[in-house]
Amino acid sequence: MIRTGLTHTSKMTVDEASTALTMGSGDLPVLATPAIMALMENAAMLAVSPHLPQEFTTVGGHIEASHLRPSLPGDIITARAEVTAVEGKKIQFDITAHCGETLLAKGSHTRFVVNREKFITQINNK
Repeated sequence: MIRTGLTHTSKMTVDEASTALTMGSGDLPVLATPAIMALMENAAMLAVSPHLPQEFTTVGGHIEASHLRPSLPGDIITARAEVTAVEGKKIQFDITAHCGETLLAKGSHTRFVVNREKFITQINNK
């Protein structure tokens, strides 16, 4: 059962593939905003996935976050997501990312519970 207070922390080490220069979101060799957003979204997904039947998953519907500070290749980034509200199939999260004690990003994220097979079938039938 999905409930408020569920959390998960995801980690990554900044590498060349996750830099703005490589991802094309900037021209500096620092952690790309899309990469830090993906890490926070991953933490949200994993916070609730163990509480769903196998035939269900969640999909991202909205993310609103600020990338506050840069980080360099080799830095270890931790992203944390916490469920703050559950309204039927809609789940709200607070999300943050840190490098050590330094806050790198923060925001909110919305995910929706979907049946895996039905979701893919609907996409394929469009």
